Amino acid sequence: MLKLYQFKRTWSIPNLSPFCCKVETYLRMAGIPYELKPSLPFGAPKGKLPYIEDNGAAIADSRFIIDYLKTHYTDLDQGLTATELATSTALQRLLEEHLFWATLYSRWQYTEENWQINKQAIFEPLPPIIRDIAANRTRKKIQRQIYGHGTGRHQPEEIFTLGKQDIDALTVSLGDQPYFFGDKPTTLDASAFGLLINIIGCPIESPLKEHGLTKQNLVQYVDKIKQRYFISDMNQ
Repeated sequence: MLKLYQFKRTWSIPNLSPFCCKVETYLRMAGIPYELKPSLPFGAPKGKLPYIEDNGAAIADSRFIIDYLKTHYTDLDQGLTATELATSTALQRLLEEHLFWATLYSRWQYTEENWQINKQAIFEPLPPIIRDIAANRTRKKIQRQIYGHGTGRHQPEEIFTLGKQDIDALTVSLGDQPYFFGDKPTTLDASAFGLLINIIGCPIESPLKEHGLTKQNLVQYVDKIKQRYFISDMNQ
């Protein structure tokens, strides 16, 4: 059976990683059986989670994992038009290459309180003697990545202004539809749910979360997907 390696569940959401959540959501939306393997990224392919193992192969990065799932199992995007596929790609890039960085900043740099919540959720499984060392080294590494990306060069209010613009775009794109392209979920929905629940559904406080919670259609969208695909086993 396909194995999914990701962080352990916490905060009463599927996963604290938007990308782990994206992959597991795709698996559930597509009805693909899998075995969950709670893990940390040490020793993972490409040094990150999630990754999957299937038929002797290890595939890392949520984009390549989903490409694999589409080819070998079920393609949720099969019925989309060329225009819809292009829109899907563009909105996924907005989510994963832009809005994601504001979310990352809110956890690893914005406030000390947020950092402590994030630190406990990720590093709590480690032995106490190395927990603080691993957490602090990882924090510095990620802060360098945020700065290198460009997001970390802005002031907090500038970062969150850009993130709010992304949320506004998603709000308009979803409208009053059940999913972004109508009545059936697609890869974009797995991606959007994975990031949005990690903004509005977790205990990390920020202006980004406050803004997201004012968008009733996004709040209902996230709650609907969580209830439909995950509510039965949030404690796994």
